[in-house]
Amino acid sequence: MDRPAARPGFPRPGDLARLLAPFPGRGEMTLRLTVICALTALVASAYGTPEAALSVYIAFFLIRPDRVLSAILPAMMLLLVSVILGVILLVTTASIDYPILRVSAMALLSAGFLFLASASKLRPIGAILAMIVGFGLDQMGRVPIGEASTRMLLYAWLLVAIPAGAAIVAGLLLAPSPRRLACDRLARRLRLAAERLSGSADSTPAFALTLREGNKQILTWLKLSALEGSSSRADVAALRQAAVSSIAILGAVDVLRGEGGTGLPDALARSLAGTLADMAAMHEQGGYPVEIDLALPSVTLPPAARAALDEMHDAIMRYAESPDAPAGATGVSDASAAGSPAAGAPAAGSPPTDASTAPTAPKRGGFFLPDAGTNPEHIAYALKTTGAAMFCYLLYTLLDWPGIHTCVITCYIVSLGSAGETVQKLRLRLAGCVIGALAGTAAIVFIVPHMDSIASLLALVSIAAALSAWIAVGPPAIAYAGFQIAFAFFLCVIQGAGPGFDLTIARDRTIGILLGNMVVYLIFTRVWPVSIAASVDRAMTALRAQWRAVAAGGAARHALAAEALAAGRDAQRQLSLTAYEPAWLRPPQAWQDARRDTLAALSATAAPLVLAAGRAPGDAALLARIDGAGLASPPSPPLPAARGDAALPALLQLMDARAARAVAGPSTEPTQEAPAHAPA
Repeated sequence: MDRPAARPGFPRPGDLARLLAPFPGRGEMTLRLTVICALTALVASAYGTPEAALSVYIAFFLIRPDRVLSAILPAMMLLLVSVILGVILLVTTASIDYPILRVSAMALLSAGFLFLASASKLRPIGAILAMIVGFGLDQMGRVPIGEASTRMLLYAWLLVAIPAGAAIVAGLLLAPSPRRLACDRLARRLRLAAERLSGSADSTPAFALTLREGNKQILTWLKLSALEGSSSRADVAALRQAAVSSIAILGAVDVLRGEGGTGLPDALARSLAGTLADMAAMHEQGGYPVEIDLALPSVTLPPAARAALDEMHDAIMRYAESPDAPAGATGVSDASAAGSPAAGAPAAGSPPTDASTAPTAPKRGGFFLPDAGTNPEHIAYALKTTGAAMFCYLLYTLLDWPGIHTCVITCYIVSLGSAGETVQKLRLRLAGCVIGALAGTAAIVFIVPHMDSIASLLALVSIAAALSAWIAVGPPAIAYAGFQIAFAFFLCVIQGAGPGFDLTIARDRTIGILLGNMVVYLIFTRVWPVSIAASVDRAMTALRAQWRAVAAGGAARHALAAEALAAGRDAQRQLSLTAYEPAWLRPPQAWQDARRDTLAALSATAAPLVLAAGRAPGDAALLARIDGAGLASPPSPPLPAARGDAALPALLQLMDARAARAVAGPSTEPTQEAPAHAPA
């Protein structure tokens, strides 16, 4: 594994081909999001609901990779919006004659929902809910209580109900099952391991990223598959174990074929690669491999390579063994059986798997995040975003320029936690806004005058949604631009129940978007900047504790290592944001270099560390290397306790060599990321 980039930059023109290249799941999510936007535009046009452009744009926040969350998230959002509209009606009734009271209620409710968006499980939709509260109270203040207010609330409910309904229908009909996604992810791991064993240099960046992705997403999909009914309890337990085993296999391959690792004879590498490819094919059919026949030739290998090979052999032979599976159940079901998920179980007569070998079930969390009551950044985010939105609201109210009301909406959509995040995304947002506004204006001038039916409007919306969605569901380096392109284009083109021709509306809405972006930028970077340094230090402290838990050994070390690798990847992303902070806020360069070296060393030594922990749990030499990772003058590590084990010193030497290369070597950190879902 390579050292993370020291100075991440904005996407360069030469990177666009890579950033826009297809990857598994990107085309499917783009198609589904396009369908949702087209359905939303169709229904909104048919019923003449106001703010149809915003309704279409909300669809971008409701898409998820699997069909279970694609149905649950919109349903939850619709339920919450229904409750919120009731609150808006009560607040409006009590404050209709007192503008100051109504504006105060807007600010308080906005700050409350934004706090929930930062510190609770409402994170995916909390900002949208806050936007609905603020925008709803604003609009309710413009009409008298009675029939007009009732109609206004109905339109506000339809603003969310239409895209939510379209998202539920499209998700149930078009989205893949969570079990299929989990199996595909496991198959990809095994195929990358097979390619790496075969010596394919093209697979190296993808292999490194896959090793660091962790098991959280797979375990979530397996939990959802049990909820959906596409997987039995035995299937879930077996696939859970397969996720842990796949991490063990990737780690062993990293030692055998990684930089500074010891090689394998070609015949042995081909045999292992073939077995992994066969196992991947079983996952691609919807099942999982059991009764694996792996006969390895007798070869003499260096101690570190022998340790990695033994670990890999054990992980393959016990790949999907689960203590919950019935004894004697064998085979892999045919994935083509209608409505019946493929399943498998341990072979009869195989050694029983101890319950401790299964990954520890994640603790069930509450509604709030663990640091909701202690981390001041949640409150800061809520107050800053509310301040930006209220400033924009008062500005366009005092100017009597309601056409730029999009500045308020923009504040809720683009607000981020720290100054580094704000600066990093600002260029993408501004570029996306300009592209979307120019495209929308060009469409109004050259295309819309020739449109004479709703079908032509839907075609235009679908094309714009597809292009924006392809960017929005891509890597984080460009995803925000896709969101902003869609936002600006829809606001320009969708001006009512049919095609719009008013360039003044497009101008005002674009000015509002740009104004909202600049207000957020100034408040988050000048008025109340928050450095990401504190978050990085918290992540580093937690990361060392995680690796010490891995070093303690035990059958769960691979599951713990998966979590630690993913946590290290997230810490690297946070650290990279310091490069975007203003100079007076940015931590000193020595601070950045020290943490960058530590993350690089821990990432590079992960695979041999896990192997060594299996041979000498809790060894002082391992713990010393974790504590001294990346330090300029690390403490002299003690000798390993297991002196009779030749593999342990070899693994420790490999860790030292990799750590030295990672700290001193150039940055070649891959930037492509596995698809997850469009960031909200």
